[in-house]
Amino acid sequence: MKKKKHKNRIGAVLVIVLISFTACEMFFFEKNISSRDPFVNFDYLWSEIDRKYSYFELKNIDWDQVKTTYRPMLSDSMGEEALFDVMAAMMLELRDDHSNLKAPFNVARYNLALKKPANYHVRTIQEYYLPGGMSTGPFFHGFIADSLVAYIRYSSFSSNFSSQQLNYLLTRYEKTRGLIFDLRENGGGDLLNVPLLLERFSEEKVQVGYVMSRNGVAHDDFGEMKPFNIGTHDSIKYTKQVAVLTDRGSYSATTMFAVATKAIPNITLMGDTTGGGGGMPNGGQLPNGWTYRFTINQFLDMDGKNYAENGVPPDVVAQFNWSDLSKDEILEKAVDFLLE
Repeated sequence: MKKKKHKNRIGAVLVIVLISFTACEMFFFEKNISSRDPFVNFDYLWSEIDRKYSYFELKNIDWDQVKTTYRPMLSDSMGEEALFDVMAAMMLELRDDHSNLKAPFNVARYNLALKKPANYHVRTIQEYYLPGGMSTGPFFHGFIADSLVAYIRYSSFSSNFSSQQLNYLLTRYEKTRGLIFDLRENGGGDLLNVPLLLERFSEEKVQVGYVMSRNGVAHDDFGEMKPFNIGTHDSIKYTKQVAVLTDRGSYSATTMFAVATKAIPNITLMGDTTGGGGGMPNGGQLPNGWTYRFTINQFLDMDGKNYAENGVPPDVVAQFNWSDLSKDEILEKAVDFLLE
């Protein structure tokens, strides 16, 4: 992997994307006419997705056929739960954990992580590797492999942290030979935290990808590709080898983090392919008051490749063996890699 230089620090993405779409859980509401009519609500949601969703072409989804399939299931007399089931099933055709329908009584989710084997067991780490592990802000961490390797667990990009907390971690582990950054089962969160972490592992400022947003009626109408840049922190950094652990539960902001690492040469992805979801969701409110969200932009690597559907494959593949919970094979492989 070759590093690409760029003159801006965090760059245009902070203006284009982060100001508007900083978190994976945000909703943006539009004024609409109140109605409980099943057909009105179905057509409203279908049309919003048709006009704004960003992955029809990538996922090869025939959205007109989806409407033909599900609209006949409606009736004027159907109850709210029955309507929810039909509309949720329609949204699940997007195969996207950023596509959700939320009613007071239920939330529709695709649950991509459940479709593949799990590769992370928290008790294994806590009992057999770091029984005396420390918690600093959202990070669980400690020395492993006779203190030659640092282990840092970050479970959610929704969990914010301070510069002082990062300074403490990187100072504590500055003499290790390598660092394991565990992002397994990290379902994403605040995109702002991606560059704040990666700039601590990068020796130079670097462009790591592009962002483009849906901007037209046709499913393949997008604006220009805007650069996504990572800076380098002015003070404490860790620029030795870093092994980032991922699995199918590594979604959304975690997939974007994984894509960005491809442009940072001292970072190696290990474990399983991420869950995908490399765009940011936008949402709103239906006429009946339910809320929804779905992805309206795309995140691409430096070669223009999109990982939202299939996820980011690891540089080194490893699987967790559930027959022996005293050992984490993915972590062990990362240790061997860092010490070789």
